[in-house]
Parts: sequence; structure tokens; C-alpha cells
Amino acid sequence: MKQRIRTGTSGDGARRATRVAVAGALALATVATVGGCAFSRPRVAMPTALASPSATGYDATPTGYPTDSYSPSYSPSPTEETYDPDGRADATGSNCDFSNSLRQFTYTVSITNPSTTSSYSYDMAVNWMKAKPADGKAYGLHERSIVVGPGATETYTAKYTVNQSSIGQFWFTCQITRAHKTKM
Repeated sequence: MKQRIRTGTSGDGARRATRVAVAGALALATVATVGGCAFSRPRVAMPTALASPSATGYDATPTGYPTDSYSPSYSPSPTEETYDPDGRADATGSNCDFSNSLRQFTYTVSITNPSTTSSYSYDMAVNWMKAKPADGKAYGLHERSIVVGPGATETYTAKYTVNQSSIGQFWFTCQITRAHKTKM
């Protein structure tokens, strides 16, 4: 019986050496990668102006100042008064009446100037309106301008005479429809 012994050729040894070298390189790469030092991480340089708020000379939360947002508010000084040209809130009326004998509407109007420093001229209008049905029709109109001093109250009687000789029964209401206020 013959035994066959295989003898290697020069090509076989080169292949084996190549395999050993490749296996060794893979083993080194695996060890280096697992260890974290196979490939170094690239270094990125941050510009110094953008590195942090303090590098630019600006700090996002300066000391000594509140961190809440601040919104300025304005309030008038004690000597400064607000002024609304619509003075109907300053005027009140009472005693809405009609006299059959005089054929005359009357209405007592009181105007109180809320200002403590200024006089105002009030351009007033009083209407006697139809009440039943309330259709917006006016029976009469009285207009007058009156000056009221600081903190004072002026009272007057508004009147309107009807030009009819006989008037039947009717329903009416009195209204202050205008009180335009002008500073004197």
C-alpha cells in the first residue's frame, strides 16, 4: 500500500502566508475597533465667537437684572387728566314732563364736570321721543351749550313747545342724545 504524501508547493505557502496576514490584520482591526482606537475621531474646531455667549461678551442672563420680560406701563401723573369728548356720562336728566295747557315738553338736565382743573363747554341736545310705539320718531328737540367749571354742577331746564292747538293722548320719553364736551 502506498501512502500518498502531499508535499506543498511554493504557491501553497504564499497562499497560507497571505491567509495568516489577512487573519492577523482582521484580528488587529477587530481589537482596535472594539477598544475604540481603530480610527481617530476627526477634530472640529469651534469658532471662538460662537463657542459660548460669554465668549462674545454677552451673557444670556446678566446678573442684577430680573429674568422676567419687562414691559413698560404708563399711568397719567396726578395732575394729568384723561378727556373724553363724549360727555353724556357727565349729564343726567330728571322730571320728564309735558304741560297740556302750555303745550310744552320740559326736562331738567344736570351736568357735573369731573375735572378738578379744567372748564368744559357742553354742546347739549335733548329729544322728546315717541314711546308707544317706540319707532324712533321725535316730538321735539332742544339744543344748548353750557360751560361748567372744574368740579361744578350746572342745572337747566330744557323746553320744547308743540305748535299744535290740540294734542290727544300720547306716550313719550326724554333722552339726552348729545353732550359733546370741549375743553375751555
